[in-house]
Amino acid sequence: MERRVLGKTKHRSSIVTLGGAVFIYPVEQEKGDAFVKHALDSGVNHIDVAPTYGDAEVKLGKWVKEYRDDIFLGCKTGKRTKKEAEEELRRSLERLHTDYFDLYQFHALDTPGDLATVVGEAGALQAFKEAKEEGLINHIGITSHNPVNILKAFELHDFDTVLLPVNYVLHAHPEPQNDYEPILEKAKERNIGVIAMKSIAKGPYPTEERTRNTWYQPFTAHTEIEEALRFTLSQPVTTAATSSDMEIARMQIEVAENFSPMELMEQQELLMKALDYKPLFPRS
Repeated sequence: MERRVLGKTKHRSSIVTLGGAVFIYPVEQEKGDAFVKHALDSGVNHIDVAPTYGDAEVKLGKWVKEYRDDIFLGCKTGKRTKKEAEEELRRSLERLHTDYFDLYQFHALDTPGDLATVVGEAGALQAFKEAKEEGLINHIGITSHNPVNILKAFELHDFDTVLLPVNYVLHAHPEPQNDYEPILEKAKERNIGVIAMKSIAKGPYPTEERTRNTWYQPFTAHTEIEEALRFTLSQPVTTAATSSDMEIARMQIEVAENFSPMELMEQQELLMKALDYKPLFPRS
């Protein structure tokens, strides 16, 4: 599987990241183990996990312990204060059987209020900085669904990575709350590693019915997933996180193993098709 340098971290990450969100939904240990082994055997060397992803940390712990030297491990916290972030960081380290995280990220930092708390006195950023000095984390990142808030965050701290939605449906319906292009440009200027999420998001579910293990309506056909992921990976990103739906995640890994860049004409054709879709963001 192709690998790309993740910005200033200098790590060569596989073009898909194993998304721990796949464990948000109940999954038997045997089935979960088979999925993780398949991902690692396919060349995936980057894992993204969070304590809010069900029992993902517990299920991934034994794999992290066995493959620690071969993987880039990213974790996240939704805690906004220093004390809470410190506690969650140490709990995640214990659950994942590791002494350090390659990357520790602010999870879903979507609002100006949360951002102000994080960077303020006794905010979580202080916990991150101290943990870095202590050797518990190597790099600091931000994840968000809100490009406007990301740009504000970039003014307040020199982040190593950013994780945000990058997909063709959003690209076809740009507005400030979903336009990721300014982030990609700024990331390139500052050598910030870009991790894409929601690459296969078609939009919100049209009804309350959920047909997949995702909170949004995903593309589900193999051809749709292939073109969606190829579009995302043809943008200036390093890697794309796999879906929380295990079947879709397996297809994403397969596409990544056989990835070829999408030509501009093919991208334009895809964007024209997306004009009929309702984008996932901004959420109404």
